[in-house]
Order: sequence, then C-alpha cells, then structure tokens
Amino acid sequence: MLVKKLVSFSIAHLILSLIGSLSMLILLSLNVHAADLTVKISDIEQGKGHVLVALYHGKDNYKNGEVIKASKVKATHKNELVVFKDLIDGEYAIKMYQDENDNELLDTNMLGIPKEGYGFSNNVGMFGEPDYQEAKFTVKNNTIIEVDLF
Repeated sequence: MLVKKLVSFSIAHLILSLIGSLSMLILLSLNVHAADLTVKISDIEQGKGHVLVALYHGKDNYKNGEVIKASKVKATHKNELVVFKDLIDGEYAIKMYQDENDNELLDTNMLGIPKEGYGFSNNVGMFGEPDYQEAKFTVKNNTIIEVDLF
C-alpha cells in the first residue's frame, strides 16, 4: 500500500515537473523583442519653445489620433534627438511640431497655414497632413529616422 502511494506520488510529481518545464520552455521561446526608435529632428528654430513629437502604431491609431508614445524636447539646438524605447517591431508614423511660444498649440494664420514648424515621418506633408501610407515606416531592432521641420 505504501509503495503504491509512493509510486503514484512520484508519477504525479514527475508529470507536474514536466508540465512546469515545458511551460518555461514555451515562455522563453516566445520572441518578445523590444526595439528603440531614434528620431533625428532638424531645422528647429533654435531657442524657441519645445518640439512635441507624437508616435502612432499602425494605420488605425494614426487615423484616430491615438498616440502610443509622445515626447517633448526643448528646442535648444538646430538639431535634436528623441528616443522612444521598448517598441515592438512594426509599422509606425510620426507627427510633430515646434511649439515656439509653449502654448501647446500649433499656431496658424488666418488661412490655417502653420506659423510654427511642423513635420511628419518620411518628410512628407509639406502642404497638409499626409495619409498613413505616406508617413509610415518600419521599426525593426533599433531604428533611426530623420525628420525635417517645415
């Protein structure tokens, strides 16, 4: 009787150990990759306010204005860097503007033309906001892009 209990306990213990080991192997084999995106911003009006950068992941987020990450960098130099960390590989797009007077708005004239610098990924959209297909880019591993303000 005691031998029977020990054998059944040992088999149950072995099965649980095996399940635990397999679970760990499955979790470790999932390739969750975190990438960094470095955005080089140029043509900044030096010493005027901040540059606000919005990052969108995928077409729907871009279209609906759902920012996944944002950054605000002081416009100290003509060129600045923004780094977004721990992104999953995929398609992204960027919208940005220089808030020269720090009112957190893109100031425009009476015709709606921006009076402050603005830009989009792939340096598109000089004459209006581009659609996602024009602005999208791929992040894989560590990626560097450049955006010039208009």
